[in-house]
Amino acid sequence: MVAIGIVFPPHQPPERLRDLALAAEAADLEELWLWEDCFYHSGLGSAAAVLAWTNHIKVGISLMPVPLRNVALCAMEIATLARLFPGRFHPGIGHGILDWMGQAGARAKSPVTLLREYSSALRSLLDGQTVTTTGDYVQLRDVRLAYPPEHVPPLLIGATKPKTLAIAGEFGDGVLLGGGAETPDDVRESLRVAMAARQAAGIDAPFDVMTPVMVPVGASADDIEDRVRNFVAAGVTRVTICGTDADGTPDGSDQVLRLVDAVAAVRPRFT
Repeated sequence: MVAIGIVFPPHQPPERLRDLALAAEAADLEELWLWEDCFYHSGLGSAAAVLAWTNHIKVGISLMPVPLRNVALCAMEIATLARLFPGRFHPGIGHGILDWMGQAGARAKSPVTLLREYSSALRSLLDGQTVTTTGDYVQLRDVRLAYPPEHVPPLLIGATKPKTLAIAGEFGDGVLLGGGAETPDDVRESLRVAMAARQAAGIDAPFDVMTPVMVPVGASADDIEDRVRNFVAAGVTRVTICGTDADGTPDGSDQVLRLVDAVAAVRPRFT
Protein backbone atom coordinates (compact mmCIF):
# COMPACT_ATOMS: atom_id res chain seq x y z
CA MET A 1 0.00 0.00 0.00
CA VAL A 2 1.21 3.49 -0.84
CA ALA A 3 0.92 6.34 1.67
CA ILE A 4 -0.31 9.55 0.06
CA GLY A 5 -0.15 12.91 1.79
CA ILE A 6 -0.13 16.62 1.13
CA VAL A 7 2.61 19.22 1.56
CA PHE A 8 2.31 22.54 3.37
CA PRO A 9 5.13 24.31 1.52
CA PRO A 10 7.22 26.98 3.21
CA HIS A 11 5.96 29.47 0.63
CA GLN A 12 2.73 29.53 2.67
CA PRO A 13 2.61 31.83 5.70
CA PRO A 14 2.43 29.79 8.92
CA GLU A 15 -0.96 31.21 9.91
CA ARG A 16 -2.57 29.19 7.10
CA LEU A 17 -1.27 25.89 8.49
CA ARG A 18 -4.12 25.24 10.91
CA ASP A 19 -6.80 25.49 8.22
CA LEU A 20 -4.93 23.10 5.94
CA ALA A 21 -4.25 20.63 8.77
CA LEU A 22 -7.90 20.53 9.83
CA ALA A 23 -9.10 20.23 6.21
CA ALA A 24 -6.63 17.41 5.54
CA GLU A 25 -7.74 15.50 8.62
CA ALA A 26 -11.43 16.05 7.81
CA ALA A 27 -10.79 14.66 4.31
CA ASP A 28 -9.13 11.61 5.91
CA LEU A 29 -5.73 12.21 4.34
CA GLU A 30 -3.01 9.99 5.74
CA GLU A 31 -0.19 12.48 6.10
CA LEU A 32 0.75 16.15 6.09
CA TRP A 33 4.37 17.01 5.36
CA LEU A 34 6.32 20.16 6.21
CA TRP A 35 9.42 21.46 4.49
CA GLU A 36 11.90 23.16 6.81
CA ASP A 37 13.45 25.45 4.20
CA CYS A 38 15.67 28.32 5.30
CA PHE A 39 14.53 30.83 6.33
CA TYR A 40 10.79 30.25 6.45
CA HIS A 41 9.09 28.46 9.34
CA SER A 42 10.22 25.89 11.88
CA GLY A 43 9.52 22.30 10.94
CA LEU A 44 9.41 21.13 14.54
CA GLY A 45 7.32 24.05 15.78
CA SER A 46 4.86 23.53 12.94
CA ALA A 47 4.77 19.76 13.43
CA ALA A 48 4.01 20.12 17.14
CA ALA A 49 1.17 22.52 16.37
CA VAL A 50 -0.40 20.25 13.73
CA LEU A 51 -0.15 17.20 15.99
CA ALA A 52 -1.88 19.11 18.79
CA TRP A 53 -4.63 20.49 16.52
CA THR A 54 -5.49 17.10 15.01
CA ASN A 55 -6.28 13.59 16.21
CA HIS A 56 -5.03 11.04 13.72
CA ILE A 57 -3.24 12.51 10.69
CA LYS A 58 0.48 11.73 10.57
CA VAL A 59 2.93 14.61 10.34
CA GLY A 60 6.35 14.53 8.73
CA ILE A 61 9.26 16.93 8.32
CA SER A 62 11.12 16.86 5.05
CA LEU A 63 13.69 17.67 6.23
CA MET A 64 15.60 19.05 9.25
CA PRO A 65 19.07 20.31 8.17
CA VAL A 66 21.57 18.67 10.51
CA PRO A 67 24.15 21.50 10.52
CA LEU A 68 21.61 23.70 12.31
CA ARG A 69 20.96 21.34 15.25
CA ASN A 70 23.16 19.57 17.74
CA VAL A 71 22.34 15.87 17.44
CA ALA A 72 21.52 15.54 21.15
CA LEU A 73 18.97 18.35 20.84
CA CYS A 74 17.49 16.80 17.71
CA ALA A 75 17.13 13.45 19.49
CA MET A 76 15.39 15.16 22.42
CA GLU A 77 12.97 16.94 20.08
CA ILE A 78 12.12 13.81 18.11
CA ALA A 79 11.70 11.72 21.25
CA THR A 80 9.40 14.31 22.83
CA LEU A 81 7.01 14.43 19.86
CA ALA A 82 7.17 10.65 19.44
CA ARG A 83 6.10 10.14 23.06
CA LEU A 84 3.44 12.86 23.04
CA PHE A 85 1.93 11.66 19.76
CA PRO A 86 2.81 7.95 19.36
CA GLY A 87 2.89 6.68 15.80
CA ARG A 88 2.06 10.04 14.24
CA PHE A 89 5.42 11.77 13.77
CA HIS A 90 7.82 11.09 10.88
CA PRO A 91 11.14 12.94 11.23
CA GLY A 92 13.42 13.49 8.28
CA ILE A 93 17.00 14.75 8.31
CA GLY A 94 19.55 15.75 5.69
CA HIS A 95 22.62 17.90 5.20
CA GLY A 96 20.53 20.79 3.90
CA ILE A 97 21.08 23.20 1.03
CA LEU A 98 24.75 24.10 1.27
CA ASP A 99 24.35 27.77 0.35
CA TRP A 100 21.71 28.19 3.04
CA MET A 101 23.95 26.49 5.58
CA GLY A 102 26.66 28.96 4.61
CA GLN A 103 24.29 31.88 5.15
CA ALA A 104 23.58 30.59 8.65
CA GLY A 105 27.28 30.14 9.42
CA ALA A 106 26.82 26.38 9.71
CA ARG A 107 28.21 24.99 6.45
CA ALA A 108 30.30 21.87 7.00
CA LYS A 109 33.50 21.30 5.07
CA SER A 110 32.36 17.72 4.49
CA PRO A 111 28.53 17.54 4.56
CA VAL A 112 28.62 13.81 3.84
CA THR A 113 30.87 13.10 6.84
CA LEU A 114 28.61 15.20 9.04
CA LEU A 115 25.47 13.40 7.84
CA ARG A 116 27.02 9.97 8.42
CA GLU A 117 28.21 10.80 11.95
CA TYR A 118 24.93 12.50 12.79
CA SER A 119 22.71 9.72 11.43
CA SER A 120 24.63 7.06 13.36
CA ALA A 121 24.51 8.99 16.65
CA LEU A 122 20.84 9.94 16.24
CA ARG A 123 19.79 6.33 15.64
CA SER A 124 21.65 5.18 18.74
CA LEU A 125 20.18 7.93 20.92
CA LEU A 126 16.62 7.24 19.76
CA ASP A 127 17.21 3.55 20.48
CA GLY A 128 17.95 4.48 24.11
CA GLN A 129 21.69 3.84 23.99
CA THR A 130 24.36 5.78 25.84
CA VAL A 131 26.49 7.42 23.17
CA THR A 132 30.10 8.53 23.31
CA THR A 133 31.70 9.54 20.03
CA THR A 134 34.51 11.80 18.86
CA GLY A 135 33.90 12.34 15.19
CA ASP A 136 34.96 15.21 13.01
CA TYR A 137 31.62 16.94 13.62
CA VAL A 138 29.68 14.99 16.24
CA GLN A 139 31.18 14.82 19.72
CA LEU A 140 29.15 13.30 22.54
CA ARG A 141 30.22 12.05 25.98
CA ASP A 142 27.96 9.61 27.81
CA VAL A 143 24.80 11.09 26.34
CA ARG A 144 21.60 9.14 26.90
CA LEU A 145 18.00 10.28 26.58
CA ALA A 146 16.07 10.19 29.85
CA TYR A 147 12.87 9.63 27.86
CA PRO A 148 13.67 7.81 24.64
CA PRO A 149 10.65 7.06 22.46
CA GLU A 150 8.77 3.93 23.48
CA HIS A 151 8.24 3.27 19.78
CA VAL A 152 11.03 4.79 17.71
CA PRO A 153 9.58 6.69 14.74
CA PRO A 154 10.91 5.77 11.31
CA LEU A 155 13.89 7.97 10.45
CA LEU A 156 13.97 9.20 6.88
CA ILE A 157 17.18 10.64 5.42
CA GLY A 158 17.26 13.07 2.53
CA ALA A 159 19.55 12.09 -0.31
CA THR A 160 20.19 12.81 -3.97
CA LYS A 161 23.73 11.65 -4.76
CA PRO A 162 25.35 8.22 -4.32
CA LYS A 163 27.18 8.93 -1.06
CA THR A 164 24.13 10.34 0.70
CA LEU A 165 21.90 7.64 -0.77
CA ALA A 166 24.26 5.08 0.75
CA ILE A 167 23.94 6.78 4.15
CA ALA A 168 20.15 6.66 3.86
CA GLY A 169 20.30 2.98 3.05
CA GLU A 170 22.63 2.18 5.93
CA PHE A 171 21.15 4.32 8.71
CA GLY A 172 17.63 5.26 7.64
CA ASP A 173 14.27 3.56 7.62
CA GLY A 174 13.71 5.29 4.32
CA VAL A 175 15.00 7.89 1.92
CA LEU A 176 13.61 11.32 1.11
CA LEU A 177 14.15 11.99 -2.58
CA GLY A 178 14.03 15.61 -3.63
CA GLY A 179 15.01 17.46 -6.75
CA GLY A 180 17.53 14.78 -7.66
CA ALA A 181 14.76 12.27 -8.40
CA GLU A 182 12.61 14.12 -10.88
CA THR A 183 11.59 11.11 -12.98
CA PRO A 184 10.68 7.47 -12.24
CA ASP A 185 14.01 6.39 -13.76
CA ASP A 186 15.80 8.67 -11.27
CA VAL A 187 13.88 6.94 -8.48
CA ARG A 188 14.90 3.49 -9.70
CA GLU A 189 18.57 4.43 -9.78
CA SER A 190 18.42 6.10 -6.35
CA LEU A 191 16.72 3.06 -4.86
CA ARG A 192 19.34 0.75 -6.39
CA VAL A 193 22.17 2.68 -4.72
CA ALA A 194 20.44 2.91 -1.33
CA MET A 195 19.52 -0.78 -1.27
CA ALA A 196 23.03 -1.84 -2.24
CA ALA A 197 24.39 -0.01 0.81
CA ARG A 198 21.63 -1.47 2.97
CA GLN A 199 22.44 -5.00 1.87
CA ALA A 200 26.16 -4.42 2.38
CA ALA A 201 25.39 -3.39 5.97
CA GLY A 202 23.43 -6.61 6.48
CA ILE A 203 20.10 -4.85 7.06
CA ASP A 204 16.99 -6.79 6.15
CA ALA A 205 14.11 -4.51 7.11
CA PRO A 206 11.44 -2.53 5.26
CA PHE A 207 12.68 0.60 3.53
CA ASP A 208 10.50 3.58 2.60
CA VAL A 209 11.05 5.61 -0.54
CA MET A 210 9.42 9.03 -0.43
CA THR A 211 9.26 11.66 -3.13
CA PRO A 212 7.29 14.85 -3.60
CA VAL A 213 5.05 15.00 -6.66
CA MET A 214 4.51 18.53 -7.92
CA VAL A 215 1.10 19.29 -9.44
CA PRO A 216 -0.78 22.52 -10.25
CA VAL A 217 -2.84 23.61 -7.27
CA GLY A 218 -6.00 23.12 -9.34
CA ALA A 219 -5.08 19.61 -10.57
CA SER A 220 -7.81 16.99 -10.77
CA ALA A 221 -7.69 13.63 -9.02
CA ASP A 222 -7.15 11.91 -12.37
CA ASP A 223 -4.17 14.14 -13.15
CA ILE A 224 -2.64 13.43 -9.77
CA GLU A 225 -3.22 9.70 -10.10
CA ASP A 226 -1.41 9.59 -13.44
CA ARG A 227 1.66 11.27 -11.94
CA VAL A 228 1.63 9.16 -8.79
CA ARG A 229 1.30 5.82 -10.59
CA ASN A 230 4.49 6.41 -12.56
CA PHE A 231 6.46 6.94 -9.35
CA VAL A 232 4.82 4.06 -7.51
CA ALA A 233 5.79 1.75 -10.39
CA ALA A 234 9.40 2.85 -9.85
CA GLY A 235 9.36 1.82 -6.18
CA VAL A 236 8.05 4.86 -4.30
CA THR A 237 6.13 3.87 -1.15
CA ARG A 238 5.26 7.32 0.19
CA VAL A 239 4.10 10.23 -1.97
CA THR A 240 3.65 13.83 -0.91
CA ILE A 241 1.60 16.05 -3.20
CA CYS A 242 2.73 19.66 -3.44
CA GLY A 243 0.64 22.26 -5.24
CA THR A 244 2.42 24.61 -7.61
CA ASP A 245 1.55 27.93 -9.18
CA ALA A 246 1.59 28.76 -12.90
CA ASP A 247 5.40 29.00 -12.86
CA GLY A 248 5.78 25.51 -11.39
CA THR A 249 7.03 26.75 -8.02
CA PRO A 250 5.37 25.69 -4.73
CA ASP A 251 2.13 27.60 -4.33
CA GLY A 252 2.07 30.47 -1.88
CA SER A 253 -1.46 31.68 -2.56
CA ASP A 254 -4.60 31.24 -0.49
CA GLN A 255 -5.71 28.52 -2.94
CA VAL A 256 -3.76 25.82 -1.10
CA LEU A 257 -6.96 24.25 0.27
CA ARG A 258 -8.18 23.49 -3.25
CA LEU A 259 -5.82 20.55 -3.46
CA VAL A 260 -7.12 18.70 -0.40
CA ASP A 261 -10.22 17.15 -1.98
CA ALA A 262 -8.33 16.04 -5.10
CA VAL A 263 -5.64 14.31 -3.03
CA ALA A 264 -8.31 12.71 -0.84
CA ALA A 265 -10.02 11.33 -3.97
CA VAL A 266 -6.74 9.78 -5.15
CA ARG A 267 -5.96 7.97 -1.92
CA PRO A 268 -8.51 5.09 -2.26
CA ARG A 269 -7.13 4.30 -5.71
CA PHE A 270 -3.86 3.09 -4.12
CA THR A 271 -5.19 1.03 -1.23
